[in-house]
Amino acid sequence: MISVSNLGIQFGKRVLFQDVNLKFTPGNCYGIIGANGAGKSTLMRILSGQLSPTHGTVSQGPGERMSVLSQDHFEFDECTVMETVLRGHTTLWEVMQEKDALYAKADFTDADGIRASELEEKFAEMEGWNAESDAAALLSGLGIKEEKHYTLMKDMSAKEKVRVLLAKALFGNPDNLLLDEPTNDLDLDTVTWLENYLSNFENTVLVVSHDRHFLDAISTHTLDIDYNKVTLFAGNYSFWYQSSQLALRQQQQQNKKAEEKKKELQEFIRRFSANVAKSKQTTSRKKMLEKLNIEEIQPSSRRYPGIIFTPEREPGNKILELHGLTASVDGDVLFRDLNLTIEKNDKVVFLSHDPRAMTALFEIITGNRKPDSGTFEWGQTITTAYLPLDNSAFFNTDLNLVDWLCQFSNDTSEIYLKGFLGKMLFSGEEVLKKASVLSGGEKMRCMIAKMMMTNANTLILDTPTNHLDLESIQAFNNTLQAFKGNIIMSSHDHEFIQTVCNRMVELTPNGIIDKMMDYDDFISDEKVLALKEKLYAQK
Repeated sequence: MISVSNLGIQFGKRVLFQDVNLKFTPGNCYGIIGANGAGKSTLMRILSGQLSPTHGTVSQGPGERMSVLSQDHFEFDECTVMETVLRGHTTLWEVMQEKDALYAKADFTDADGIRASELEEKFAEMEGWNAESDAAALLSGLGIKEEKHYTLMKDMSAKEKVRVLLAKALFGNPDNLLLDEPTNDLDLDTVTWLENYLSNFENTVLVVSHDRHFLDAISTHTLDIDYNKVTLFAGNYSFWYQSSQLALRQQQQQNKKAEEKKKELQEFIRRFSANVAKSKQTTSRKKMLEKLNIEEIQPSSRRYPGIIFTPEREPGNKILELHGLTASVDGDVLFRDLNLTIEKNDKVVFLSHDPRAMTALFEIITGNRKPDSGTFEWGQTITTAYLPLDNSAFFNTDLNLVDWLCQFSNDTSEIYLKGFLGKMLFSGEEVLKKASVLSGGEKMRCMIAKMMMTNANTLILDTPTNHLDLESIQAFNNTLQAFKGNIIMSSHDHEFIQTVCNRMVELTPNGIIDKMMDYDDFISDEKVLALKEKLYAQK
């Protein structure tokens, strides 16, 4: 349990939030949402004791242990992977160290024997004899193979370090668990493992994440940080989003009677509850459904970007044909002899254990890279808009945003360009910002504005949710669902794939899996899983 009393923090004259009074209780998972800069990570640092609030207090239940996902990827470079995970339970680690030091003494005294006996008792109480096997199980679940469990952290890759630090945070069944963006750099299979783990976790969990499917799968409550206020709602992200949108529409319907609005909200809760109860992610955590209350449903003051793609012409019957395409990086084959035809109305997601495979394919079909072998051919009616994984080359300039966007437009009038920037939430003096100083999220919104101006009928999107906040992701997702052209994309956002794509193509070094089905079915289909295992296992 974590209790927060009269909490407030400000930096200079800027108040992030104030007068926050909350209690986070065991058995619940709290998904923390808010626009970029609203104070999500700041709140987590205050709760963990890494940052002192301007006023107010944070307290835990008596004798409770808190665990926090470390953001310092170099802190444990001189430790082995196993040692790093064990250090996650500080008390247990200290007992282990003291016990080992005593037994290593050459002049072991009676007093040492008494102390060793006390330590052994503590060790047993904390289930120390199972510590290494428990740590190994967490590491394996997170994709760290057994042969690497005693490797030094400095010899692990950046993505592997993220997984080890996550195992460290989870180790020892902490009473209070704080996770800031735990799905970053995890593949979709590992995210699913983490969803299942946290859904069955019986203590208190607080999570900051931009992954809507992840939040929906684990959260019993949503903590919304918005305009200096911190508000707690029962229900997951989807419930918060859909209910707040409904409340906003009702607010705009001045003529509607209060009783009619109440009935509409009650019907929404009934339908939402029924859908969740039938979902594949149903867990014991869905007790949240019993607590949904129409009194909590409030309109959100969030601003969503106006992402709209309008194809200038309808695509013809021929979209894209790939003939014998092969690509490799540093001697690693990403895909070999790829033969594929993209059909009209296909919204295809490309998947792979190696994300370099999708980037290589997209760079080839957009003409930015040559394949090792093979050819591709677009249909004559096809116009494309490309969102690359790495957009840094576009922003190595001191041009302001209006002039930057002007480079990609046939219409160079300021009013026209400012209209697109306004849709992407750049207003007033912000449009005169230099392109070189933009944040990752701002760059992505500029790239989306650039794409919107092309009126393309085929969109190529390499990990489109990178750097975007939840509002932008939601708006992007909604418009792609309604898009009347073709989509070719990669993503690590489960919800994005599930709601947008109708065709799954898995790229492996030894062939492809190509299925017309939705993502939930693809990842649970036994024949697909067996084929994946076979193709990835081949050397």
